[in-house]
Amino acid sequence: MIHLEKIDPKNVWDIIGLKVSKAQKKFVTSNDISIVQAYTSIGTDCTALPFGIYNDKKAVGFLMICYNEMALDDYYDDIITPKELRNNYSILSFMIDKRYQKRGYGREAMKLALDFIKTFPCGKAEYCFLSYVPDNDVAAKFYHSFGFQENGETIGCTKVAVLKL
Repeated sequence: MIHLEKIDPKNVWDIIGLKVSKAQKKFVTSNDISIVQAYTSIGTDCTALPFGIYNDKKAVGFLMICYNEMALDDYYDDIITPKELRNNYSILSFMIDKRYQKRGYGREAMKLALDFIKTFPCGKAEYCFLSYVPDNDVAAKFYHSFGFQENGETIGCTKVAVLKL
């Protein structure tokens, strides 16, 4: 049974140990970097919520949900988030370990993430957005299957896709 667990001192090393294949590394930020991003968002107007994706008691993936990711732009000189995405949710990171891919875990985890977002845990919002590397056709197809659509914006070298909540 797939479920999400908040990252804590008990599970952080299991999540950091999860990896994608060599071919996928160019598409996904490593989990340790994402967890550092979550920690460093404390004290900003951005809320980062990192979760382990679990199949029963086994860590199989990682995702991070953010609220008001736009607030982090004040801290990074090279990233500009589209202004219309202020005070909305984002899925900043999403991965399934290479050993557990193609088993439906990603699809179930994305459903859980979107259900969680729709409870508006950090505040009301109109959209959820994410971004992906343009030549990651697998990710594009996966995100489109949940209703995410590109809006013509970019973040760095990634395409932005938006879902109306």
